[in-house]
Amino acid sequence: MPEIVGVRFKRAGRIYYFDPTGLDLEIDEKVVVETARGSEIGFVAIAPKQVVDSEIPEPLRPVTRKATTEDIRQLEVFKSKEAEALRKCGEKVAEHGLPMKLVGAEYNFDGSRLTFYFTADGRVDFRDLVKDLGATFRTRIELRQIGVRDEAKIRGGLGPCGRHLCCASFLGEFSPVSIRMAKDQDLPLNPMKISGVCGRLLCCLSYENETYCTAKLRMPRTGEEVLTPHGHGKVVGTNIIKDAVLVELESKSTVEVPACEIKRIKHAEHTSQTSTEKPQSNN
Repeated sequence: MPEIVGVRFKRAGRIYYFDPTGLDLEIDEKVVVETARGSEIGFVAIAPKQVVDSEIPEPLRPVTRKATTEDIRQLEVFKSKEAEALRKCGEKVAEHGLPMKLVGAEYNFDGSRLTFYFTADGRVDFRDLVKDLGATFRTRIELRQIGVRDEAKIRGGLGPCGRHLCCASFLGEFSPVSIRMAKDQDLPLNPMKISGVCGRLLCCLSYENETYCTAKLRMPRTGEEVLTPHGHGKVVGTNIIKDAVLVELESKSTVEVPACEIKRIKHAEHTSQTSTEKPQSNN
């Protein structure tokens, strides 16, 4: 079986597999690797291990070496230039009158490539801009259009919960999120309540969705008639968090009853009927 090492290039970035080339690597250790875009510095997220061939989607690129002190110093030097590069690029965008919003700038560790990230409502013809930027920075220039979720991941910030954005903190990849998840969790379908700072549905809607769906399968549905310790009633709501059911009794009062104390009418009637049947005589 082939041996791989998992490498991340950003704190909440995707993990990529590389060939460790026999190096003894530890978690969080910085390494220089060969990528499709040239040499990059990343850090080990998965220590070297053997995996089956089916887990490797494409031929592995090699880990060149462990990052040296000089490699890291060089990376920090170019990182310190990114803010100024972004400012200058903004001026060039204005000069060319392009309908794009710059989000970030990123040098690779040796300064041989400078990438600018931007958002736009549609496609942008930035060929002349690339030529102008190449003459200004004297390095290879890349312009990459990204979506609003990627913009939030790059910029970071605080979510409605008061914590740092999940996408910028730990989410390596975005998972699909649907309005159905909000419905399954009985959340108000108010866009202001279920949308993140990016304007898309909150990523955290997917975290507990499976738990909610599983819990709802074993709980009575709204409108179903049930028996409770307080008497006969009809389900008017559920509280998955408390594992309880809201029941409207025949007296029109509403009580919250633990799900374990609820008896469904069909089950109760079947039990009652079975218990009242007389055993047949063997004579």
